[in-house]
Amino acid sequence: MRKYLVAATIWGAASAAHAADLPDLPVLRGSFTDGLSTSRTNWSGFYVGGQGDYGALTANIPPAVNADLQASYTSGTSNVYRWVDLGQAKGTTSGYGAFAGYNWQWDDVVLGIEGNYVHGGFHAASSSMRYNYDVGGILQSTTYSTASVRVDDFGSLRMRAGWTAGCFLPYAFIGGGVGSQVVDRSISANPAPVGYAFVTSSDHKSTRVYGYSAGLGVDVALFAGLFVRAEYEYQRVTTNIDSNINSVRAGLGYKF
Repeated sequence: MRKYLVAATIWGAASAAHAADLPDLPVLRGSFTDGLSTSRTNWSGFYVGGQGDYGALTANIPPAVNADLQASYTSGTSNVYRWVDLGQAKGTTSGYGAFAGYNWQWDDVVLGIEGNYVHGGFHAASSSMRYNYDVGGILQSTTYSTASVRVDDFGSLRMRAGWTAGCFLPYAFIGGGVGSQVVDRSISANPAPVGYAFVTSSDHKSTRVYGYSAGLGVDVALFAGLFVRAEYEYQRVTTNIDSNINSVRAGLGYKF
């Protein structure tokens, strides 16, 4: 019996010594995902990316925007020409663009500056038509009036502020920028004014415009610096014809 007790004592001591020499493996304390669920993504540094968007443009076209064109149809004509004022213009479209920026990170807080560009061709149009009768109720003319607004390009400089949550970076932004706005106007009448060789009078003008933007979004880290983006932006053009654009975007970027 004594030799069995001695053997058991020696085996127990050897087992304890072997366990003490084992490395402190995470699997001995729990799952490997325990550490991953609380890890923080490093968003500091430069990043670039591309994006696509879909949005709606609302343009506050002045009711009498075509008054100068319409005035040319009243002099020296035998027909009666009266016009209906134009109303607000609305339209939807899609576009594409790019972005690039730099982030600074302090613990979970991320601040950044970003340049954002969209070639959208956002377009909205308004039109009106009127039948003009004389005192006896005889149709004298039919008049048409149209105006359209298109915001072709808009580049903005943004300030961003976000909060990291694992691989997610929800953020808010505000910025200002410059773009190109194209306004097309036209009127026509039937029958045409006496002495006029044309039926339609039109005007095309491209103008540099300024505005601001604000919105919310989220960047999601994938792997090796690659991330995806989803975003909502409100944009307002405050010069020339006042226009508002609401758009949603999806993008793919890379952080260096």
